[in-house]
Parts: sequence; C-alpha cells; structure tokens
Amino acid sequence: MIERLRLWLDQEARSGPENMAVDEWLLDGSREPVLRVYRWQPGWGSFGYFVSRREAAGILPGLRLVRRWTGGGVVDHRHDWTYSLVVPRGGSLAERRGAASYATIHEALAGALREEGVVAGLAADSGPTRGGECFRRAVAHDLVDASGNKLAGAGQRRNARGLLHQGSVALAGSGRRAERLACRLAGRVVVDDSNPEQRRLEEILAKRYAPDEWTWRR
Repeated sequence: MIERLRLWLDQEARSGPENMAVDEWLLDGSREPVLRVYRWQPGWGSFGYFVSRREAAGILPGLRLVRRWTGGGVVDHRHDWTYSLVVPRGGSLAERRGAASYATIHEALAGALREEGVVAGLAADSGPTRGGECFRRAVAHDLVDASGNKLAGAGQRRNARGLLHQGSVALAGSGRRAERLACRLAGRVVVDDSNPEQRRLEEILAKRYAPDEWTWRR
C-alpha cells in the first residue's frame, strides 16, 4: 500500500495532447504518488503506443485521436471515467513487475466499484493481445463484470522517474469513486490541486503529443 497519496480531481476539460502532457509532467516531477482523475474535451479518443494509426482511425472514425505514451488499445473518451496514477521510483508499485502492479491497482479499483454496487473482478489470463478496441476484449488483470464484460483497462509506462498507469473505466463516475480508489491504494490521502507549469507542458507537447509525427508515427 502507498503510504501517502495526493488526489487531484482535475476539473479542466483538456484536449488529448494536453491530457497526455499533464500525465508526463506529473511523472517527470512528482516526488510522491499522485492519483489524477481527469476530463476530456468533446470528441477525443486515444490509442496505445504500439497501435497503428490505421487501426485506431478505423475503430474511432470521426474522433480526434492522440497516441498515448503507455500501452493498451483504442479508447473512446466521450463517456468513460479516466484516471492516472504516478508512483515515483522507489515506491513499491513502481518497483513491481508490470503484471503485479497492474493487478494491485485494479484490485483497488474493483473494491471502489463494488462500493457503488457494481460487480467487478479481475479477468483471467486470455493470452497476449495488442491493440484493438479497448473494451471489446479483456486481458489478464483487466476488470470485468459478472458476465465477463470488460469494465476497466489500463496502460503503463516505466522510466527512470517511476511508473505511469493510465486507466479507463467504462462506467461514468464521480469524486466519490476517486476518493474510494485513493483510500484503497493508500494509508493517507491528501486532496490537492496541482498547477502544471505551462512552459514545461508546452515543451512536452512540442516534443511528443502535438506533432502529427507522434500521433501518426506508425
């Protein structure tokens, strides 16, 4: 369990590139774990780092798309509940293998959903997969309902700074869900707005998420 966790309920609806840049900014500069729950401007979808542009555009025609720095499939963000968890290097979650940290975070999320009356549990291993529509097929440690339908998935990225976990839940939620998830992840939760440094965000956007070369690189 995380000892102390900052909870940021980001109320600003952002574009796809800006949401990705804010998450990277958190990973680069956070000295303690942060759970960010955030919103999207209308009409955005995202797709995992290894997904081809043709596949993403074919699944979400007509939406504006951004390539995530994390893995996973193609996600329509018009109706989902989106969060990210950043854990600096040295934290237990950041030091675990991908499958273990993924399962731990989703076990906490399942508990938060059950408090809402939603039946949720971890999916069994269904073999490797790459790309595709995120909520069409569950893979190991995704969340599913009693009928096996996928409720939540995520992608992860690790670097020298720590762990970035970007997650999506098919069911709309509220601040109570964020608080419940945070309390299941950490012994102490501090609600705290962050103030992204605009100059740093612009640098990240220019380097990675805004240029067409990034989104359509493969």
